[in-house]
Amino acid sequence: MVASGDKLAYGPLTALTEEEGLFQAMAREFATNEILPHVQTMDQESAFDHVLLQKIFAQGFMGIEAPEGYGGSGGSFFLAILAIEEFSRVDASAGVVIDVQNTLVNNALQKWGTDEQKQRFLTRLVSDTLGAYALSEANSGSDAFALMTRVREDSHHFVLNGRKLWITNAREAGLFIVFANLNPGAGYRGITAFLVESGTPGFTVGKKEDKLGIRASSTCELILEDCRVPRENVLGDVGKGYKVAIETLNEGRIGISAQMVGVARGALEGAIHYAQERKQFGKPIAEFQAIQFQLARLATEVEAARLMAYNAARLKDAGLPFLKEAAMAKYFTSQVAERVASECVEVYGGYGFTRDYPAEKFLRDAKIGKIYEGTSFMQLQTIAKIILGA
Repeated sequence: MVASGDKLAYGPLTALTEEEGLFQAMAREFATNEILPHVQTMDQESAFDHVLLQKIFAQGFMGIEAPEGYGGSGGSFFLAILAIEEFSRVDASAGVVIDVQNTLVNNALQKWGTDEQKQRFLTRLVSDTLGAYALSEANSGSDAFALMTRVREDSHHFVLNGRKLWITNAREAGLFIVFANLNPGAGYRGITAFLVESGTPGFTVGKKEDKLGIRASSTCELILEDCRVPRENVLGDVGKGYKVAIETLNEGRIGISAQMVGVARGALEGAIHYAQERKQFGKPIAEFQAIQFQLARLATEVEAARLMAYNAARLKDAGLPFLKEAAMAKYFTSQVAERVASECVEVYGGYGFTRDYPAEKFLRDAKIGKIYEGTSFMQLQTIAKIILGA
């Protein structure tokens, strides 16, 4: 259960335009009315509700930035960030589903795809086809370009062989951006991005991971065994897949920042609501100074996290450099989300340790923020390189 309304006020720097405010309200209403009733069941069953996914498509949340000519909404990156935050306030799994779709898959196609690829694939991604981003492998996590998935040329096709791990949305996805190395001797300059459709011969979605958090979001391995991909399905230039990966992930980190802000907000709003209802020693626990100070401190941290995420998104929309700010936002918001979710469990006392209340789920969901789309250590490394001019 999530408390109704946003108890965390907006300051001037987080103020929204009228359009943004209306969009945020729509996203919040959809999350509360359509997603919230399914959250507990989806978490328990580790499966995303198919009908709910169709509703998310129908409301346009899968093509927020995509141009109207391809069936999208033609909105800003910032609007996508608002939707991710509002969905994650209710369910981080729903947040990451639209995050991967908008900030990774759609963005990569918009920037690197040909007109034919956009007409063929982007129109489907905004209407009814879930996308997935397949970069990680068993030995290629933080060392993102140590790829063992190989490619060879064969007449009019490229033939892919290898395995991918930790691929979000894999079970439900109809289109995958798969990274593989055509020329290992050239190192990362041999990496190429391919658009691979589900059902392609030689392409199999493997084991689904049994995860601590974001359980409704499928995370699976991919198996490629002589998977033949047409030449026209190369995304970007041959040997330039590393650019597709780097530039897309830089934007994706802002999406994860928004997810973590949403998780922190959901946890805190629930705790505030509970503290005003739960009575001990004859009065609500919210009247005890210790609880008041704890909630006030957490609210301050959430507002700071929100500022960092919004700032990075605004910079991206303005066409200004945002690499440092994105790394800082990803690092800070994931730290805040875990800390806030953990302390909110304590506000509930023993009830917070049970599944009767949402506090424990927010804590489980928060943990992934420090890990995927660049670990906290990798964000610190990026920040250090920039501020030291390395």
